[in-house]
Amino acid sequence: MHRVETGFVDRLPARIRPRATVWHRKGVATTYKLHDKVFSNRRSRGLYEGHRPSLDNLQRRIVTELDDQGYALTSFGELFSEGEWETMDAYRRAFIEETEAGLSSEATGEGGGELHRRAGKEFLVRRYDTGAELTVRDPWLSACLSRRMLDIASEYLQLWPKLEYIDLWYSIPVGKSAERRASQLWHRDFDDRHLLKAFLYLSDVDADAGPFEYLPGSQPGGPYADIVPWEPMGLGRVPEDMIQTRAPADAVKTFTAPTGSIIFCNTSGLHRGGFAESKPRVLATVTYCSPASLASLTRRNYRLDATSDTSSLDAVVRYALT
Repeated sequence: MHRVETGFVDRLPARIRPRATVWHRKGVATTYKLHDKVFSNRRSRGLYEGHRPSLDNLQRRIVTELDDQGYALTSFGELFSEGEWETMDAYRRAFIEETEAGLSSEATGEGGGELHRRAGKEFLVRRYDTGAELTVRDPWLSACLSRRMLDIASEYLQLWPKLEYIDLWYSIPVGKSAERRASQLWHRDFDDRHLLKAFLYLSDVDADAGPFEYLPGSQPGGPYADIVPWEPMGLGRVPEDMIQTRAPADAVKTFTAPTGSIIFCNTSGLHRGGFAESKPRVLATVTYCSPASLASLTRRNYRLDATSDTSSLDAVVRYALT
């Protein structure tokens, strides 16, 4: 009863769709819970227990902070070498130049080329969106498949993770008078209870560039987890006044930070971002999840091209890709 692959509701008569939608969502949620407790996640937890990663001090600090507050902040330079940043920096510049050239063409009526945007989130340009064909040499995918990143995800999630989503985002400034919408509003990601995202800032992000915001302790098990608790398929936005009522004014963490900063975060907790008022926000993002999510709630937004040979990759990396 996979959420994405089950489209029978749309084919039903309009008069019975509301009731069918409710039952469909309940069925997907039940399927997810079975995969989490009995089916898909059992093996990944066993692989983790049999091959626990050996972490260095930086990785242990990140996992400890994730456990304590749902997020951790570091930098690309702390995790990787200078040479790897030079490769990523060139990739960053190319994405920004291509995106801004496309936006400029749109503004002059010449078309926007191959800019990827979705209805309802036109403020966000994506590098890949869905159906991307990548190689393991892609700079951001290569970083996300490194044991530096995967071992953090594995230790935090207590299982061998799957790499479910990867992309580069360019948030277009919307102006001071615009209203927040879509992911600019407080929400929880419904993909998985066992979820870890990383956001690599590819531009300097201040208050005018739509910084990522997070309510520490709102992740499952935290003191604010009961503010519209996480549920599989739990859609909808959380009103800001609800958070202001339930949490102290200074509880929200706002991530204004320079280029190269990396935010690790459990986004099944309450978060929002991308409300760029006068400056663009550019970042790279990755999602690590459990096998239960891929079995019932989500699909990958990428695939490896035919030239990518995974036979020489270590077992944790191959598992993340399969």
